[in-house]
Amino acid sequence: MPPPPSDQPLLELSLTELQRRIQDFLREYLKNKSPETVGTYRRSLHEFERWFALQKRHGGFRFTVDGVKAYKKYLMQTRGLHQVSVSTYLTALRRFCQYLVDIGLLAENPARSVKGNRRPTTHSRSVLTKTEIDALLEAVDTTTRLGKRDRAIIYMMLFAGLSEIEIVRADVQDLEQTLLGWFLRVQGKGHTIKDQQVPIDPPVMDAIRLYLDARGRIRPEDPLFVSHGRRSEGQRLNTRSVRSRINGYLKTAGVKRRGVTPHSLTHTAALIWLNDGMSLEEVRRRMRHGTLETTMIYFKKQGLLTRDPDELREIEG
Repeated sequence: MPPPPSDQPLLELSLTELQRRIQDFLREYLKNKSPETVGTYRRSLHEFERWFALQKRHGGFRFTVDGVKAYKKYLMQTRGLHQVSVSTYLTALRRFCQYLVDIGLLAENPARSVKGNRRPTTHSRSVLTKTEIDALLEAVDTTTRLGKRDRAIIYMMLFAGLSEIEIVRADVQDLEQTLLGWFLRVQGKGHTIKDQQVPIDPPVMDAIRLYLDARGRIRPEDPLFVSHGRRSEGQRLNTRSVRSRINGYLKTAGVKRRGVTPHSLTHTAALIWLNDGMSLEEVRRRMRHGTLETTMIYFKKQGLLTRDPDELREIEG
């Protein structure tokens, strides 16, 4: 359908009509996106619905640049959201407005010129130092099946750069050996299929083998990591369990400090590779960054790997 003429009257929608259009957008525009991506847009546009309903009491919302700017101000000042959240909400509104343009309800996208806040140039999660990495690994009792599992998970995060969600989604058959070595097929954030390959270096593969050997008989379609609790034996691990286990080890090792989370292990992987002399482009590829600019954030933090942990505690408060 061709776009309406530029002199088209301003679009006015009732709250019910807006909600219907949002549902159509989620169903039609995002039909090839992952459930996680659709969920992010749904939550973001729900916030816009709340704002839209509030504006109805004060004359209504108009799909104009000024209207979108007012929404951004609301997110920043009234809601007090983090700059990353503001950018996420504005991106969702921008895509929704483009949908309204494509179906002929808007002449142009009023959210296109309203940019989100700049994302931070450093990661909010801290990284571990070499001393802390050693302490963390020493905190794992590898004489038990549970310890072998947890050590393999920690190795996959620290030395392969994998996230919790990628680890819990992995099946045994996702491990593949090629002439170039071992790889793990992963379903990354926002993806609907396992269409990415992550290199699994020998030390990581050794840790995985020790765990799989301890499990006994396994099938290719089995989860790579399972629970070993009395009531949940053999069930696929979830991210909450992984985070809980790693947080426990961080505390036992005495390396739990402000900013250090289980996901810090994944961030630390890039610093380990850079410290070992890996090229920026190879680190970018392994971390699956969209641009080299993102990888440069880690390059600038490379020196933290060899800093004294006590010094980092003072720096980070």
